[in-house]
Amino acid sequence: MPLWLIPLLYAAASFVGGIALPRLEQAHFSYNSGISVASAQAFFSSVAAGMIALTGIVFTIGLVMVQFSAVAYSPRLVLLLARDPKLFHSLGVFIATFTYSLSVLLYVDRDGSKAVPLISGYVVAGLLLLSMLLFSALMKRLSDLQVTNVLHVIGDNGRAVIRDMFRRLDEKANGRAGPAQQACDLSTLGPVVQRLKYFAAPRTIAKFDIDDLVGLGERVDGVIVMACGVGDTLVENTLLLQVHGARAALPEGDLMRAIHAGLERTSEQDPKYPIRLLVDIAIKALSPAINDPTTGVQAIDQIEDLLRRLGGHELDAGYAYDAAGEVRLIFPMPTWEDYLVLAFDEIRFYGAGSVQVMRRLRSALAGLADSLTAAARIAAVQRYLTQLDSTVDRAGLTADDQQTARQEDRQGLGLPRRIP
Repeated sequence: MPLWLIPLLYAAASFVGGIALPRLEQAHFSYNSGISVASAQAFFSSVAAGMIALTGIVFTIGLVMVQFSAVAYSPRLVLLLARDPKLFHSLGVFIATFTYSLSVLLYVDRDGSKAVPLISGYVVAGLLLLSMLLFSALMKRLSDLQVTNVLHVIGDNGRAVIRDMFRRLDEKANGRAGPAQQACDLSTLGPVVQRLKYFAAPRTIAKFDIDDLVGLGERVDGVIVMACGVGDTLVENTLLLQVHGARAALPEGDLMRAIHAGLERTSEQDPKYPIRLLVDIAIKALSPAINDPTTGVQAIDQIEDLLRRLGGHELDAGYAYDAAGEVRLIFPMPTWEDYLVLAFDEIRFYGAGSVQVMRRLRSALAGLADSLTAAARIAAVQRYLTQLDSTVDRAGLTADDQQTARQEDRQGLGLPRRIP
């Protein structure tokens, strides 16, 4: 459900409730509440006026949080904060309190009856209390703008994606042939029966409906091979996919509905994107205008953790099977080297003059090599350690600084781990 619908649903529900409940009270619960008409009108009107002002304050706070995150960290963090359902539910409750209070106010002293809807008054008071609790929670969320919390939120997002997207290397494939066991030569999949291209405004692939694509491939006994991966930007005349070995062509509308494209990347099926955000924060902190290498070190902490988790998973996971164990969908996935390039190249380049960053990078790479079991992945990390040495040599540091920069230190500058 689109997030913008949440406040609208709250408003509609509160308006209906504000019309129906006082009417039911008037018809079936005739009693003297003991509250004067003037007091009830003052209470309901004050709540309504106060809530509309509070709604404006909350909207302003949300806007400031989004702007601050875009300027201080990365413009790509805007959606991460702007899509928080808690913000939309809070706005919905505030609007519901305003709408319900106004609706109930119509039934106070209706037709000169001097009656005050007591149950509806309790509902308004409850909504007011809930609004205050949500407002306090939103104020507490201002602390989430601290760089440490932002980095942890991005890291947690990445860990969730990795957990959902990959299985561990030591787990079996439930009796089915895994990608490492099954030939992936496209020439063995049969002739190309169908090609699908993209003709529309530029969009970014957010996710694939893997089950739908597998079902489509199974329907025609073919294999769908995606030419674009999650996170790729589609432009005019871009090849989206090819269907191999199928008995017939598939409806293009069904194929397009299984490919979700939007204006921005998301991390739902894209483990690269959280790393991209962390690298963005790190290199922005390392820019001469900001010069905050400690933030770069904190970003490397999260990057190292994500890479360690990726290193324990089978990354070549771009294969999807039907119930019979037949490959029906192949889609591009990053290799281990792709993750290393994304995670370290830009930080190494922009942080070359920072002894603190060089020490933390060396510690991350050394710890990563120790945590891996696959020889090819360890060799790739060792190559990055060699590149790090070359970067230190070219950084224009003095001999003493070069020696300091070649020490491992998980804190950057704090507790070196000297390797004899």
